[in-house]
Amino acid sequence: MSAELIHALEQIEKEKGIQKEVLIEAIEVALITAYKRNYGSAQNVEVYIDRLTGDVRVFALKNIVETVTDPSTELSLEQASRFSPDFEVGDVVEVEVTPRKFGRIAAQTAKQVVMQRIREAERGIIFEEYSSKEEDIISGVVSRFERKNVIIELGRAEAILPPSEQTPGEKYNIHDLSLIHI
Repeated sequence: MSAELIHALEQIEKEKGIQKEVLIEAIEVALITAYKRNYGSAQNVEVYIDRLTGDVRVFALKNIVETVTDPSTELSLEQASRFSPDFEVGDVVEVEVTPRKFGRIAAQTAKQVVMQRIREAERGIIFEEYSSKEEDIISGVVSRFERKNVIIELGRAEAILPPSEQTPGEKYNIHDLSLIHI
């Protein structure tokens, strides 16, 4: 990933109204899952995306101990002192474990997460738009039929008119204008 990711997220923020930071945090969480799935890791990991460059780094969180019994989650005090002489037994150290080919996985995961967040945000916007119209009468156009339901196009959303809410004896034809009580 790179600055292109940051630029794309900034564009999404402008166009869709989804905060860039929310998307980055969601991508970081998804990358943790992707890392564990692809690298079979039981270790505790953190993923950081640089907010300026878009660089992705993966860190294993390891407990500093006297004697290592589980190398995936523990680091000896001697090994930790190579990072900093200030570490003590009981501290937690972040050890970078970013795989070389993680960029491709990160890009695929980021795309999926961003698309999901966009869909969720758009659904939320439509819900807010129509929840404020509750108890109003609005017009729509009959677009199709599914089983006995009439599907009415309302602009950015569709309404399903089940048989129980259809007016008895009324005929619905495709492209007909219909008034709907929300």
